[in-house]
Amino acid sequence: MTTTPTLYTIGYERLMPLELAAELRHAGVQRVIDVRFRPQSRRAGMSKTRLGELLRDHGILYEHRRELGTPPHIRPLFHRGDPAEARAAYRAHVDAESPDALDRLAGELANPATPATALLCLEAEPAGCHRRVIAEAVAERLPGLAVVDL
Repeated sequence: MTTTPTLYTIGYERLMPLELAAELRHAGVQRVIDVRFRPQSRRAGMSKTRLGELLRDHGILYEHRRELGTPPHIRPLFHRGDPAEARAAYRAHVDAESPDALDRLAGELANPATPATALLCLEAEPAGCHRRVIAEAVAERLPGLAVVDL
């Protein structure tokens, strides 16, 4: 019997650090891949070091993958309110600059021993966020991948 791999996504925009950890634990997430280009935040507890410590204290592994972040020249496209243009620009960027990062993630998720994984960034709404583009690109590489937005 084979199980369908699942990739979770979450944005912390509307969550405080402890709420984020609780949401992830409730979903059974065991590993977070931070896909912010710069894992810094004005919100206390959401920058790379503090977030990693918080998640570790809740039994969740933390990894930062800068290569999957939205580079500064594309970020304004997401904020201008044209998600199609932003998504296309990000997809072209990641396909050109980091296809191996997408292949790596797909390969990890295909392995049943890989912990339940969530992609994390700021935006609350996945439809207007690059994490949705990542999930779609990984699903192209891993047919049958289930994507769950938390």
